[in-house]
Amino acid sequence: MGVLNITPDSFSDGGLTLNPDAAVNRGLELEAAGADLLDLGAESTRPGAHPVSAEDEWERLLPVVRRLVGSVRVPLSVDTYKAEVARRAIDSGATIINDISGLRYDAGLAGVVASAGAALIVMHTRGRSRDMYGEARYEDVVAETCRELQWSLDRAAAAGVDANQLIVDPGLGFAKHASHSLAMLADLDRLSGLGRPLLVGPSRKSFLTAATGPLAPQERDWATVAAVAVAVLAGAHFVRVHHVAGVVQAVRVADAVRAAAGR
Repeated sequence: MGVLNITPDSFSDGGLTLNPDAAVNRGLELEAAGADLLDLGAESTRPGAHPVSAEDEWERLLPVVRRLVGSVRVPLSVDTYKAEVARRAIDSGATIINDISGLRYDAGLAGVVASAGAALIVMHTRGRSRDMYGEARYEDVVAETCRELQWSLDRAAAAGVDANQLIVDPGLGFAKHASHSLAMLADLDRLSGLGRPLLVGPSRKSFLTAATGPLAPQERDWATVAAVAVAVLAGAHFVRVHHVAGVVQAVRVADAVRAAAGR
């Protein structure tokens, strides 16, 4: 899954593809580099980020979604927790909604997805961007994440979302200190008990610097490749990344290792 941020303030590449032409060109580059799907986001959810209105979010997304739908062969995912933005995105051709809140922020989102028959990614987090680290208190981060993701799956099912359309994401770096994200990667296979495909997004996140030492976000691609390989070996079905070309090679090697092990 290639990341396409249409934002002025994302932690890694904010502002670089805010212009629709630049965003569309970047989407085409990600597909050419080997992305199997594109994830478009128009509101930064980095720690401390300020929320934007549904209208502003959709104003950023609209020209990019409409042009990419007719230009790429891969599915489009829209990273939003707002029901109204999700509805407009699906109506314009997106087929996946990626909800970082795990259906905690907007009660109407699951119903929109269910009515459209779209796929839904539910991610684990706690609190909002401005205060998420204050919620990073765990006795067993993997067990508690699984339990809270199960709540999201149950809420989706209650709204009529087909179980086969659901994907889970443990939310590395969201309401988790570096030690929590590393522990999640170490025991990622425990999430298989949720019975749904698993998406993992380690790309360029600050928890990687607990191992590497200080690096700017754009300098974390090699660390991202290592985290991706770990995730795939532990059973991840999707990885969400900024630098697609390098990660494609890592995924292919990790897949080959899994096949050799008979997994």
